[in-house]
Amino acid sequence: MPMIQLNINDKNYEVDAPEDMPILWVLRDLLNKKGTKFGCGKGLCGSCTVHLNGEPIRSCVTPVGIAKNSKIKTIEGVDETGAHPIQIAWKENNVPQCGYCQSGQIMSALSLLESNPKPSDDDITNAMQGNICRCGTYPRIKQAIKDASKAMESKS
Repeated sequence: MPMIQLNINDKNYEVDAPEDMPILWVLRDLLNKKGTKFGCGKGLCGSCTVHLNGEPIRSCVTPVGIAKNSKIKTIEGVDETGAHPIQIAWKENNVPQCGYCQSGQIMSALSLLESNPKPSDDDITNAMQGNICRCGTYPRIKQAIKDASKAMESKS
């Protein structure tokens, strides 16, 4: 089995994994990056969301073989200090309760804000509908995205 070259959070890695192994398990089990969570295992809950070439994907159902020559961004690659506007807004709005879904929620929210810096309520609802929060903090998630949008606008 040939080694797979990956770029994760702007660092290069070489992994010994079958090409059909889900990216999630490469991240968690082979590279010890535990921020991306396992939820449903079917790509339905959003807990495992990462970016592949800037697009949000469900890493639990995406084979690592398609990530060759691509860039993967995980929750660890947002800002290690927690200083990104989306992370700050998340804290200020007390979004997490159990916190399990938060890495996937943040990655989906970040993707939305990168493609649509001033999303409407409907834009937020549509972009986030694939991310499930068992605790039901959806109003706080929406407010955090709005706050991050404003903060990111004032920085540019």
